Amino acid sequence: MTPVVMQSPGVGGETSLLGTVEPVRRTSRGMAPTLRWSRFLAATEAEGPGVRAAVWLQGCAVHCPECFNPQLWADRGGLVGDSDALASEWVERATAAGAEGVTLLGGEPFDQAGAAASIARAFRAAGLGVMTFTGYPLDRLTAWAAGGRDDIAALLEATDLLCDGPYLRSLPDVARPWVGSRNQGIRALTNRYADDVRRIATDGGADRIEVRIARDGTVAVNGWATDAALAGLLDDLGPRADSPAQVAAGSRARTRAEAAR
Repeated sequence: MTPVVMQSPGVGGETSLLGTVEPVRRTSRGMAPTLRWSRFLAATEAEGPGVRAAVWLQGCAVHCPECFNPQLWADRGGLVGDSDALASEWVERATAAGAEGVTLLGGEPFDQAGAAASIARAFRAAGLGVMTFTGYPLDRLTAWAAGGRDDIAALLEATDLLCDGPYLRSLPDVARPWVGSRNQGIRALTNRYADDVRRIATDGGADRIEVRIARDGTVAVNGWATDAALAGLLDDLGPRADSPAQVAAGSRARTRAEAAR
């Protein structure tokens, strides 16, 4: 059983089947894992405690209706790289930016648990904290790990703070940060973020959202907001750089560039 030091547990959603199917193992034992990812930020204040790096993985089998990042569901597209090499680069960039830790989200980190664990371990080795978002409930992840999924066990072991469970649009949560619905848990798996979780369990907290506008006018968004609030915020700002259309266009451009090399 995965130890939980402190938690703000989820309430409701017991009948949902989202996140109850064991994810497919992406790499064989002993193979160097590759990571399929979409976006990296060296520093953000909207994806967990303090200033931290964030990595959006590409691919998710949970498919929560009204997901904030549906463009990251497909397990094709995005960028693919050696997880150890990426981890080394990202740790360096995060440290230079003054980040306290890293957040793994997506997409679904446990759909690429082996590669995500490599990233998490590298940040841990540098003295930084690790937060992981997942659409799978913790009890399911723990059971799969106990049943022989060493990749899932490795990512749980390398995670300090876990937000778990599928997003259920029928149970909106406006009292706690980071999660979107009341069934989702916020759990400190080590002492590193136990005080943050204790404050949330007692007093709740507010969500944050960041909007970044590039020189070419495209807009990228991270954090959490309802669809209505996000639509109001982005009205007249321009196209999102991480929208499905923009991501697809970027992927096609990368493919043409690779073919030309």
